[in-house]
Formats: sequence, C-alpha cells, structure tokens
Amino acid sequence: MSLSKIESRESSTKNLDAIISERESFELSGPSHLTTIDWANADHRRSVAACLVQGVYIIERDRQENRQQSEALAPPWWEFCQFDLYNQLIDDGDSCVFGAIYKSKLPPSQQNPSYIIAFRGTLTKGNAFSRDLEHDIHIIKNGLHLTSRFEIAIQAIKNLVASQTSKSNIWLTGHSLGSAMALLAGKTMAKSGIFLDSYLFNPPFISAPLENIKDPNIKHGIRIASSFLTAGLAVAAKIKNANQQRNTPEDSFLALAGWAPCLYVNPMDHICSEYIGYFEHRKKMEEIGAGGIERLATQHSISGVFLNAIGKESHEALHLLPAANLTVNLTPAVDFKDAHGLHQWWSCDQNLETRSYS
Repeated sequence: MSLSKIESRESSTKNLDAIISERESFELSGPSHLTTIDWANADHRRSVAACLVQGVYIIERDRQENRQQSEALAPPWWEFCQFDLYNQLIDDGDSCVFGAIYKSKLPPSQQNPSYIIAFRGTLTKGNAFSRDLEHDIHIIKNGLHLTSRFEIAIQAIKNLVASQTSKSNIWLTGHSLGSAMALLAGKTMAKSGIFLDSYLFNPPFISAPLENIKDPNIKHGIRIASSFLTAGLAVAAKIKNANQQRNTPEDSFLALAGWAPCLYVNPMDHICSEYIGYFEHRKKMEEIGAGGIERLATQHSISGVFLNAIGKESHEALHLLPAANLTVNLTPAVDFKDAHGLHQWWSCDQNLETRSYS
C-alpha cells in the first residue's frame, strides 16, 4: 500500500473518531437550547428522555475506554436535567451496561418523573457488539422476552414499581434495540394493569418494508390483501383452537388498550418506518368499510396466525399495539444513519408531526 493511501486511511480514521467523540460530548452535541426544562412541554419531555438514553450509551463507552471520574463523558447527559444515576443494568453475558435507572433531584410532581429507566441500542464499538447483535436477532424471532437481559430489565422495573406509591412518576425509554426492550417491558407491565409513560425512539418493526413503496395505490393494495389474509388465518386458528382453554392473542391485545406509548420514527429509517403504515392503514380500512377486518388483523402478525392455524405455538409480535402517540420526523435525513440516529430527537430544528391512535 502506498504512503499516500496509508496517510489517507489514518486521516479518515481520525476524522471518524473525532465525530464519535463529538457525539459523545454533551457540551458539543447536547440540547444547549434547553436552558430550563418545562415538564409540561412535549418537546422538552422528548429531549430529556433521548438524552438519558444517550447517557446509557456513553456509560458503556466510558467503561470500554476506561474513562473515569473527571474524564467520564456520561454524567453531563443526565445532570443537566437534574437527575442522578441511581443504578446500572448490566448484562450477565458480557458485563456490558445496557440500561440505567435515573432518579430525579426535583421534588415529586404530577408532571416530572421521579425515575426514568433507559435502555441503549446496539453499539458497534467494543465488546458489546456481539452480545447486542444476539439480541437484535431475538427481536426478529420474537424471542426477546426469553433473554436473560430482559429478565434483568423487567425484574429491576418491577422492583422499582413495587417500591413506589405512585406509578405515574416512572418513565420507560430506549432507542432501537433499547426501545424494543422498553416496549416489551411496557407491554408486560400494562398487561398487569400498570401503565408506565414510555418514550420509544426508532423502535424496530419487523416486517416487509412496505412504507418504502412509492406508489400509494400499490402500497395500499398490498396492505389490504395482507389484512384479509391475516384476519382469515386468525379466524381459522380461533376455530381450530376453540376447545383449548388458553388466553388468545385478542385477550393480550385488549389488555393493552389503556396504554399509549410515545413512538418516535423517521420515514427514512426502514427499521421503524412501518409503524407509520401500521397505524394509518387502520384509518383507511375504516374509510372503505373494512374496519372490522382490520380490527382483527391488527391484533396479529401473519407469521403468528399461520403458526396458530396449524396448531403450533407462536410468540406475540412486539409491534402489535392497540394505541400509541406516533411522532414522525419529516425533516429530510442525509442517510440511514442520520435517520436512525438518536441525536435527532433532542434537536430543536426538526419538522415533527404527532398523531394519536387508539
């Protein structure tokens, strides 16, 4: 390799390291516009939740880089909004930090949370990557609930909830893989009647990326066909299993009816963009008089009802939700990395559109 190519590669590596370091620094990349926090303001609440998730990322990066005390970059991400690091959630497989519990320094009120439980997404640097990738695969297989990492997370949440007289002052939040963890935890708690405020950034939606189809007629036609197929398989499975005494997917779905997590998605991020079509399709099916079909179809995934129809057990798809507050970032993204990035959710110059679905 020529000297010029070596120098060019070294320069590119240094530039990448500089960008990563800048993103990790609160002073360089944090929400400097938030001089005071108005907890009644939805934008402020979103920004705080995103920053505390970023704090979990940087806790793990500090651990990997052995940055301690004054060299640590993580503390400013939670200290600016008057929180302390209450506890770290550590994976028993690789000893990496995948989550954190933050405790507010402010007196309790109806608006600000006393505790925020945050989960980071996949890290591509350090020894966390292989373990994170395993959990990404578990999401695809609808098996995240079977992992020891989730067991650690849900036990920590249950312990915290049990210690509090008010459940409304506990938030869940996460990004990407971490949002899947928070979503699963939120659904688990909701099924027991405990509804935790949840702020989920770029949550994975495992399905064909129909939202990327440009022609709206083709896209809508595929969704209609999928709804009829899913509803048909669901009816077949219900008839086949009619004599078996067990909870149905419909029971599980209806148990979530009182819980509406806040989902934050970018249409250019194929990992989460399908949530846009998932909720909008319900409204369109009502408009064409097929609301009953869609109300049945939206409680199931095709793979799940197919397995049930042939008498095999299936795990509930993570994305199935009866209600949500969906915020879509309509600001043009530079690339996929930009569209999937956490930083967009604390920025003040984004074009956001929020809709509520129930």
